Amino acid sequence: MELINTIGRRKTSVARIYVKEGSGQITVNKKDYKEYFPTSVMQSTLTHPLELVESIDKYDILVNVKGGGVTGQSEAVRLAISRALCEIDQENRAVLKPEGYLTRDPRMVERKKYGRRKARRRFQFSKR
Repeated sequence: MELINTIGRRKTSVARIYVKEGSGQITVNKKDYKEYFPTSVMQSTLTHPLELVESIDKYDILVNVKGGGVTGQSEAVRLAISRALCEIDQENRAVLKPEGYLTRDPRMVERKKYGRRKARRRFQFSKR
């Protein structure tokens, strides 16, 4: 198996990952993923696709992620890992698709409009 490169996006986060055979080491922005994503919820978000296809200790993953917050970044990495696992073996698709891990979540922050305080919030109205 050669180096596999995939991309994942969520909100304004973009994750580029490189997957190769190895011992199961996940590196995010030159740090261990447990150091970069401190909470266990984000760590399990990252590793769940690997656990579903039972390949947690088979691949080394190098992640470059930027933009957005840590939750959006962890979900962008999850999408990228799921896409890479499908590229490695097409049978993984049948496991990951029902979980929703191959779907790009299109929800983004709505832009601010002029004449408004936020995207939809109006300025306070004074009758008198």
